[in-house]
Amino acid sequence: MIPVHAEDLTLEAADGQRLAARLFRGPTPGKAVLVSSGTGFPQGFYDRFARHLAARGATVLTYDFRGIGGSRPADLAAMTMDYPDWGRLDMPAALDALAAHAPDLPLVHVGHSVGGHFVGFMPNHARINRHAFVAVGSGYWGHHHRAYNPLELFFWFGYGPWSLARHGYVKGGNLWRGADLPRGVFETWRRWCLNPRYFADELAGSLQPHAFAAVSAPIRSWIFPDDPIATPRTGADMLALYPAAPSSLVERAPSDYGVRRIGHEGAFRRGLEPLWDEIGDWLDG
Repeated sequence: MIPVHAEDLTLEAADGQRLAARLFRGPTPGKAVLVSSGTGFPQGFYDRFARHLAARGATVLTYDFRGIGGSRPADLAAMTMDYPDWGRLDMPAALDALAAHAPDLPLVHVGHSVGGHFVGFMPNHARINRHAFVAVGSGYWGHHHRAYNPLELFFWFGYGPWSLARHGYVKGGNLWRGADLPRGVFETWRRWCLNPRYFADELAGSLQPHAFAAVSAPIRSWIFPDDPIATPRTGADMLALYPAAPSSLVERAPSDYGVRRIGHEGAFRRGLEPLWDEIGDWLDG
């Protein structure tokens, strides 16, 4: 076993919001890796993946978006925020913190699901040398696997609104298996997911300013056939939002890694170490 040191940190975003983070240091790091979570996934979900990259020779930072996990306020129902705040405020703060803890190391990024969606909102995106997208695809329900559509439509029109009315936030652990979600995340996410162009139409108006057209760091996007959300079509839709970035989309089946399932979140579970090495090799450039 290669020793990896983990240290819990508290970061501060530009608006003063405090964020929970964890820094992993391995031997002789050659790069610094920022890991941005999918919606509703607390940073602890990525611990094993982060330790693996650190053991390969990296300094790795995971963190919780505002409203999630260790960054959840005591009164989540009273929290005022919008979904893009994760990209405009939290991702930049995490990247700056990583750079401060790993001076002179090249900065690279792993974005899971929405962690890849929001790179274009980062004012400091140009500090990143390359991106590994994992299960990153448009949220529009009509382009997802047909068998998945009834569940997500019930989430958008049934469970989500009911949970907001009852709790003031979307409560996790039942139909929604992720962490509790602030109202501002759910309402914007739902609006986008009911639009065939996801948030692309809003980039010319309400989502300005942004830098999607300016992102030029190379992107490689991993897609899995049993993921009902991030499909070849929706993965390509997201890459199209970064027209200046050299990009490639690769499809990998569970059998490629000797596992039965990957889905939307399984890429970060035990048994996918060969995939983690593949991602690490890409980040090494």
